[in-house]
Amino acid sequence: MEILKVDNLTKIYGSGNNKVVALDNVSFSVEQGEFVAIVGASGSGKSTLLHLVGGVDKPTSGKVYIDGQDIYALNDDKLSIFRRRHIGLIYQFYNLIPILNVEENIMLPLSLDNRNIDKNKISELLELLGLSHRRKHLPNELSGGQQQRTSIGRALITNPAIVLADEPTGNLDSKSSAEIINLLRKSNKELKQTIIMITHDLEIAKCADRIIKIEDGKIV
Repeated sequence: MEILKVDNLTKIYGSGNNKVVALDNVSFSVEQGEFVAIVGASGSGKSTLLHLVGGVDKPTSGKVYIDGQDIYALNDDKLSIFRRRHIGLIYQFYNLIPILNVEENIMLPLSLDNRNIDKNKISELLELLGLSHRRKHLPNELSGGQQQRTSIGRALITNPAIVLADEPTGNLDSKSSAEIINLLRKSNKELKQTIIMITHDLEIAKCADRIIKIEDGKIV
C-alpha cells in the first residue's frame, strides 16, 4: 500500500539572477512499512525535500500525499494537526524540551493533542528505546545518543503514517550512530514503521530497503 506520494515537487527561492531551484520536479512514492534513505551532498536539495514532505515548508508547485491526503490542500491549522498526528519528525539536534523529562518529552505530541496516554505503551516504548532507567531524567542529564533515542520515541508515540529522520546520526559518535540506526531498523521491522531518512553517509544509507539519490534538486 502506498503511504507517501510525491508528485512533481518543485521549490524555488528568489527570482531573476537570484533564483535558486532547490528542488526540480521530484516525483517518487513510498510503500507502507518501507525504510527509504535519501542521500546527497550538502546543498543537493535533500533537506528541502524532507521539509516539504513533512509539511514544515510549502512547495512552489507540486503535491505531497500522505496516506491519501493532499497535505497542502489543508489550511495551516488543519495541516498542523495532521502533521502532529500523522508525521513523526526526528532532527539532528534532538529538539527536546529542556524542562521536561524523558517520559514527558516522549508524551508531548499526545499531550498537545489532549489524547489519552497509555502508560503500558509508554513503558513498552521506553524498553524498546533502552531508556526505562532514564525515564525521569532531564535532557541535560542524558548522553547525545540517549537524547536522540528520546526524540525517536517522541516521533513514534503517535503511531504516525511516516517518520522523517533528518540526519539522525549527524551529531553523534560512531558507537551512538550505530545504536540509533539499529533502533530505527528495529522500529521499522518490529513496529512496521515507515521511515524516510536523510543522510549524507552512504554506509548508513545501506541499512535502508531503498536508496534515493538527489543531486542539484533532482533524483538521479
